[in-house]
Amino acid sequence: MDLFEEVKNQSLLKSAPLAARMRPRTLSDYFGQEHILGPGRLLRRAIESDQISSLIFFGPPGTGKTTLARIIANTTRADFISMNAVLSGVKEIKDAIFRATESLKFNSKKSILFIDEVHRFNKSQQDALLPHVENGTVVLIGATTENPYFEVNKALVSRSRIFQLKPLTDTDLGHILHHAMQDKERGFGNLKIEMDAEAAEHLVKVSNGDARSLLNAFELAVCSTPGNANGVIHITRQVAEESIQQKAVLYDKDGDAHYDTISAFIKSLRGSDPDAALYWMARMIYAGEDPRFIFRRMIILASEDVGLADPMALSVVLAAAQAYDYVGLPEGQFHLSQAALYLSTCPKSNTTFSYFDALKMIQEEKVEDIPNHLKDGNRDKEGFGHGVGYKYPHSFQEHWVEQQYLPDLLQGRKFYHGSSIGYEGKLSALIEKRRELQLASLFEGNNQMITEGDWSSFSSLIKNNSSESWAKRAEGEEIQFLELVQSNIIKELAFKPDDLVLDMHFGSGLFTWEISRLVQHQGVYTLLHSKEEKSLFEQTANKKTMTNHIIAMEKKSYSFSEHFSTPELSGIKYDKILGFKSFMKWDRDQFGSDLLKLIKKGRIVLFEYIPSLVQRPLDFLKVLQLPQDQFDIWKNAEDLVFFSPADNQLNWNENTILKQFENQKGCSIQVKVIPHHEKIVFNKTLLARLFQNQTNEKMSYGERMRKHLSEKDYQDLKNVFEENLGGVTTTWLSTYALFTIDVDVH
Repeated sequence: MDLFEEVKNQSLLKSAPLAARMRPRTLSDYFGQEHILGPGRLLRRAIESDQISSLIFFGPPGTGKTTLARIIANTTRADFISMNAVLSGVKEIKDAIFRATESLKFNSKKSILFIDEVHRFNKSQQDALLPHVENGTVVLIGATTENPYFEVNKALVSRSRIFQLKPLTDTDLGHILHHAMQDKERGFGNLKIEMDAEAAEHLVKVSNGDARSLLNAFELAVCSTPGNANGVIHITRQVAEESIQQKAVLYDKDGDAHYDTISAFIKSLRGSDPDAALYWMARMIYAGEDPRFIFRRMIILASEDVGLADPMALSVVLAAAQAYDYVGLPEGQFHLSQAALYLSTCPKSNTTFSYFDALKMIQEEKVEDIPNHLKDGNRDKEGFGHGVGYKYPHSFQEHWVEQQYLPDLLQGRKFYHGSSIGYEGKLSALIEKRRELQLASLFEGNNQMITEGDWSSFSSLIKNNSSESWAKRAEGEEIQFLELVQSNIIKELAFKPDDLVLDMHFGSGLFTWEISRLVQHQGVYTLLHSKEEKSLFEQTANKKTMTNHIIAMEKKSYSFSEHFSTPELSGIKYDKILGFKSFMKWDRDQFGSDLLKLIKKGRIVLFEYIPSLVQRPLDFLKVLQLPQDQFDIWKNAEDLVFFSPADNQLNWNENTILKQFENQKGCSIQVKVIPHHEKIVFNKTLLARLFQNQTNEKMSYGERMRKHLSEKDYQDLKNVFEENLGGVTTTWLSTYALFTIDVDVH
């Protein structure tokens, strides 16, 4: 640097703004950023020992990024090259690299290249710089108001240490203000300045952590205020307010302040705080944010965070956005305010995230085939049967019918978990009831063989084959039947909120969950008959609300008297008792009398399967032209099976139950026989289980017939079924009975 250039620089410094003149030259003059420049800190040690590696300073305007780079320039023994990314391009970078290369070659001196607003460099400019930083030709110091992890070349970031500078504290700004008043060389120390405390406090507060803003306002206050007779410049609160007319809101529409402020706004809406929402929105509008951007974020929130809790939210925000497009600013602020206030005060639900649970399953698991009845039947109905079995919901009551919509292996999976808030809360009961019916069709069907006998329910055999079981359920038969059972029992019991209820059949929760919505003041006792039921109850109860009044009991005995004699159950008299296929789950001989001990005045409703009225398997062979004598042998054996006095699984009907309650004091009973038809397919699974060997007391149909047939007649029977009925689809008849028992024992 020659003499003339030095004189020129000194002249420029004297005429420069106060903020430029007061720029610190050494670390001892530097205020703030103690977290990176405090005693013993890494950056301070590196500067003092002149061991600087590539650095990027990141922080808001006025926090000292450029100043810190200049301090390094004043302390280092390396050549210091400075440029601004806004004014420089690839040519300037090449010139700087050439200078650095020459200095290293001829003077053995490293060069520090300082680039202000480094984020302004485009990708090609940053790429041009990268190899020279990597090979050590230059040590890079970059300054940026943007997050370098997003705005700066990742390769440059990985080769640099990132230091974040924070907005200066009020204490730091106070020191800077005092220093500017006292410094005689660069500040206003040669003037007589008297500043009121409240004036200083105002300048510090409204500077918002920006030293440049503070010094510019202070300079304006000093230069625009004439001295009094004694030459004293008195700066009052009024002068300070005039010098900095508005708060310097930190807001860069492409930077961190932009994202942080919109984040605060969205979180305030989500948190239902209308005051905070209005504040953050006003701050964005005041700083010049595009209102359309704010509307876009509110439109997203209306579905993401409000959703079905208030379906009108999306319509309100869209209408407000459209209205804003018509009128613009400033009147459009009313529409912004209306949308923000609606979103911040309406009920919230984030159940739209359910979609991403379904998406995750598709990404991570095998994609299942579309159920046949859901496929398009317009093209392939004749050739492949696509669309066959589909039930058109509008043809049914309430425009809904139970049928399969998920793939076979995903039945029972829940992606949507409705909240209990707002409009969505009103739907929860209906949605849960439909799901409970779907689950019941799986669980009740799979356990039907246990309660009815392994061979007697052909549908239960089918239910153990997922693809074919759901082919039948797709037609809605199974769920329609369970809904019929549920509605009959609940209708007969006519629950009141203060009823005390005993559900003798938890099963899948088919009755328990629905009853719990009807009975809330007292309680619902429900019996769990297996480990599977206990597990299902625990898992489901955790996902439901309003279940504190449900008391789950594990079955401990086949005797009512033993089970209900425990201290916690003894003496309880129920208002309503219900059972589904319960008769054979307890001591058969004592069933009626034990049940009546649990109720003093109220109603018992039982929906029971009647095994002796089941359609017999030989009925399906009548269409075949079989030798009459052979058929008669099989028929006689089948009669013995059904009427065997020793077979308690089959030798009873509705009268068996009826007799247990007739002539009981204070007891009246009505019975209604209900036939039930369902489609079955004689597939390999059904035929195999029809004749399988059983190791427990519930023998298969074939094993029962074998006891009354010669081995040859038995094998002939088995062969006829397998050879003639394999793959045949037909209808099977089973029979149930609904018992309504009114009890009034005084």
